[in-house]
Amino acid sequence: MGLVADIGRGLAQVGDRRFLSVLLRSLALTVVALAVAAWAFVAGVGWLLPDQVTLPWIGGVGFLDDLAFWAAIGSVLVLSVFLMVPVAAAVVGFFLESIAERVEERHYPTLPPARAIGLATQVGDALRFLVLVIAANLLALAIYLAVPPLAPFVFWIVNGFLLGREYFQLVALRRVDRKEAVALRRRHFWTIWLTGTAMAIPLTVPVVNLMVPIVGVAVFTHQFHWLVKDAPYVP
Repeated sequence: MGLVADIGRGLAQVGDRRFLSVLLRSLALTVVALAVAAWAFVAGVGWLLPDQVTLPWIGGVGFLDDLAFWAAIGSVLVLSVFLMVPVAAAVVGFFLESIAERVEERHYPTLPPARAIGLATQVGDALRFLVLVIAANLLALAIYLAVPPLAPFVFWIVNGFLLGREYFQLVALRRVDRKEAVALRRRHFWTIWLTGTAMAIPLTVPVVNLMVPIVGVAVFTHQFHWLVKDAPYVP
């Protein structure tokens, strides 16, 4: 098997009801998460700024807090658009088990049941990935603004690394312990990064990008199995 074949197999399952269900739930959770973050940011700006400030030679000025408030709303809207896709990719981690399980039911029916991963572990890993994705993309934003022509390439490289690293490891944890999952990820570092980058490139294409995280989980499930050669593939 190879990357192109894995992507083809992932795309072939896009119409699966479980895939579509995960898509709708992950998008809803993404919108809620961004809305809460936006509310907290704007409310924090409003709380920090006084209703009125006194400027030298001018005296009391009361419109600066309103100006800062609307500037904060504008900033949040811009960042929300910018972070929508990477955050959605991270949120899919909450539903990764469902996608990977469906892929294995369809293509690897001879496998024994996957290892049970506790809800706390799943939520903890997904939240960690969410924070990591937001932080990495906010740091990359400085490069986007400083050197705009490099923005797409930086986006692909950064998010390709994150998607590959986290999705592969989360998929692997269903079948092996954490130590072995990390060892596998490190052993196949370049293959996994290349796969992650292939997933990150269509993240910049509107509409198509909504399905990328779902397909990405399917692709990494296939990749894990052919890297460890633990089950025959069933078309």
